[in-house]
Amino acid sequence: MSAHEIVSRDDWTQARIRLLQREKQLTRLRDELAAERRSLPWVEVTKPYVFQGPDGTETLADLFGGRSQLIVKHFMFGPDWRDGCVGCSFHSDHIDGANMHLAQHDVTLLAVSRTPLEKIAAFQKRMGWRFKWVSSYGSDFNYDFHVSFTEQEIAAERAYYNYDFRNINSDEMSGISVFYKDQDGRVFHTYSSYARGNEAHLGAYHYLDIVPNGRNETGPNFALTDWVRHHDRYDDAGLVDARGRYVEDSQQGDGCH
Repeated sequence: MSAHEIVSRDDWTQARIRLLQREKQLTRLRDELAAERRSLPWVEVTKPYVFQGPDGTETLADLFGGRSQLIVKHFMFGPDWRDGCVGCSFHSDHIDGANMHLAQHDVTLLAVSRTPLEKIAAFQKRMGWRFKWVSSYGSDFNYDFHVSFTEQEIAAERAYYNYDFRNINSDEMSGISVFYKDQDGRVFHTYSSYARGNEAHLGAYHYLDIVPNGRNETGPNFALTDWVRHHDRYDDAGLVDARGRYVEDSQQGDGCH
């Protein structure tokens, strides 16, 4: 028996109209925040970052692909990781569909990871993704944009992430950074978001938010790692640890590698 009150259609409609007013308030607030986000000051990027990808060696300016706006998905995939983060994979399942439209609107969206290119290529082929994905291996890029952390920072429990110093238990964390390139070829950093700041890009979450059970993330991590898997592993018996790494049944008790 449902725990929800069962009412007439007219009573339901009145309740829905009351909620609609709140939804409209949120929509207007979201529009205001989006405008405020776009009005942030910019920082010119002058450091010569180099990436390895399917098109060979490229600079940050090259990654724009002839467009003026670049979105970088900081994909958690460290050099010693066996495969990519489950949460970042969940996000990446949404990218190819968006890219068909973003490319028509002067926006390039791609992923950057610190693991070597050959590991990226193998994992991308397995997952069936088509978006561009490059390696920042050997570069300061991930560290400078606060999504990779040194052993010293982790040991000291003082890593700068999401605009504050905190205890980070992983050498990689997720994020999104946005850049603009002007007609003179100068590149500017305009925006970055981390942690739950990236939920707006997870379309599946918005579907879950309208169904009765919602996200149903009830533990042990109280996050998407409670249920999300690489899309080819939903029938497997493994689990995902709090750092976003998939753990096979045979590895449980030995840690995640």
